[in-house]
Amino acid sequence: MQDVYDPQAVEREAQQYWEGKRSFRAEEDPVRPKFYCLSMFPYPSGKLHMGHVRNYTIGDVLTRHYRMRGYNVLQPMGWDAFGLPAENAAMANRVPPAKWTHDNIAYMKAQLKSLGFALDWQRELATCRPDYYKWNQWLFTRLFRKGVAYKKTGIVNWDPVDQTVLANEQVIEGRGWRTGAPVEKREIPMYFLRITSRSARSRCTSCASRRTPRSCSPRSTICRAGPSRSS
Repeated sequence: MQDVYDPQAVEREAQQYWEGKRSFRAEEDPVRPKFYCLSMFPYPSGKLHMGHVRNYTIGDVLTRHYRMRGYNVLQPMGWDAFGLPAENAAMANRVPPAKWTHDNIAYMKAQLKSLGFALDWQRELATCRPDYYKWNQWLFTRLFRKGVAYKKTGIVNWDPVDQTVLANEQVIEGRGWRTGAPVEKREIPMYFLRITSRSARSRCTSCASRRTPRSCSPRSTICRAGPSRSS
């Protein structure tokens, strides 16, 4: 037992042990129950802040809890690195966007590792990589061809400095959360997904009929909507 607690030494030794034993690497195991924890990917802005620490600590507590209960746990990590904010930040710092983004990823990854989170780094991804976003494009083009994705105009929150759209929660007292610029209301063309119309056509899990699932009993194998015409 040490007379003086040295957290850096203890943490370093523990992390070296985890790394050597591949403690957090998820492997196929048909016997154990599975638990998948995916926290929101951070935007590689350059440095972590306490909001990141809070967010990933919550996920880490969950994964460790389930791992101790015998679950086969997967907790991956990635980087939300594709978009105008990254490009604007790179231009402001007079650095090519690719170099700016990947340098920030490397720095923030080192910070995350120092926190000792139970992450499976073998499954790390970055949304700016072609081998990732090609699948976004693949999925979207098929949704568009099927009519699930469609284009029309809509009103958005527009940040004139970042030249990008903001979610409602990113507008604070009428200003953009990142730039502080007054947010404008603009009508621009955008894409939507026909979610509600598709859900109404889904099959009832009880009777397999093409009826609205809400019309069937959630606890019974008897469908409240009655037999389908095909039966």
